[in-house]
Amino acid sequence: MQTTLDEQLLRGASLRVTKPRLAVLATVRTMPHADTEKILTAVREIQPKVSHQAVYDSLRALHQAGLLRKIQPSGSLARYEARIGDNHHHLVCRSCGEIVDVDCAKGEVPCLDPDDDHGFHIDEAEVIYWGQCPACSPAGMPASAPGG
Repeated sequence: MQTTLDEQLLRGASLRVTKPRLAVLATVRTMPHADTEKILTAVREIQPKVSHQAVYDSLRALHQAGLLRKIQPSGSLARYEARIGDNHHHLVCRSCGEIVDVDCAKGEVPCLDPDDDHGFHIDEAEVIYWGQCPACSPAGMPASAPGG
């Protein structure tokens, strides 16, 4: 029996390989920025009898193990993505809620340096850019504000 990459990832993170965890990883990889309900619906297409609790437990375990990233823009449900370890940021549409990845502002972690780190060792910066996606923007409106 051949071991899949996801099975190797789970074992490497000291997690048991289970069908719900494999299904959640596969789903999040194909549906970046999905909330838990969308993930649950998609996982049930792969594993029809999976429980809510198994999906929630899998999301929590995969996030805690560093295999998934959890983001929660203000006013939004928690979202999950498989793009990890690169400290990228996000664009969020105020109208439709679409979320898009944006590469790191400076190119290296933590991407932004605060004026005063107060003695903290900073290893990550989280930036969310807010605006309207092209589909929601009024016709003729520039993509960015002047000077942006």
